[in-house]
Amino acid sequence: MKSTSGIELSGETLVKETVVLIHGLWASGWIMTLLGRNLRRCGFDTVIFSYPSMRDSLSQNALSLSRFVSGIAATRIHLVGHSLGGLLALQMLSEHSEPRIGRVILMGSPYHASYAAIKLARIAPGRWLIGSSMRQWLMRREGGPSIQHHEIGSIAGRMSVGIGKLLGGLPAPNDGVVTVEETRLPIASDWIVININHAGMLFSRKVVCQVCAFLRQGYFLHSTESK
Repeated sequence: MKSTSGIELSGETLVKETVVLIHGLWASGWIMTLLGRNLRRCGFDTVIFSYPSMRDSLSQNALSLSRFVSGIAATRIHLVGHSLGGLLALQMLSEHSEPRIGRVILMGSPYHASYAAIKLARIAPGRWLIGSSMRQWLMRREGGPSIQHHEIGSIAGRMSVGIGKLLGGLPAPNDGVVTVEETRLPIASDWIVININHAGMLFSRKVVCQVCAFLRQGYFLHSTESK
């Protein structure tokens, strides 16, 4: 029997579009559950990728993500990553070819050197706290990974509520963990700043609307941006 959300191919239902949700540092896949549910209401099938954000390096996790994506039965696959999850998506795209990847969204991802992570890395407990993946990102060559042929959207927050205050504050504006400037990508197709904090991005209806818009059309809804 043919599914309304997919097409038949050699007796197997192949989903037309699937969104892979990738969590950030210190988290696991369950944190992306609500976002996934809301994106399904937008008409997308969603799956969650969970990975050891502290134990394994970014390249190790990128390989795992690549293998996870290769096992998805879909004609087109989008990536949506929160914080470190967005950086992991970029790392995978730079190290592993996957022609079915469509659009990519980074939510509060510090593409440029993370002010908060650098401060933590100056002390031994902090180096452990940021984990192997973030340490690899901080040690990368200037400019970040080389990404081509993908539409990338970046969402930044400007509500300064988060662990940044415990570190003596972050350069303004920021979302409490990542500064707005750190989310700017020279390779991005679009970029938007919303009045939300870092963790709140995962539970915000405004963010869901922006993610759905970019996945559908390749740009954000700047006319509805929160002032």
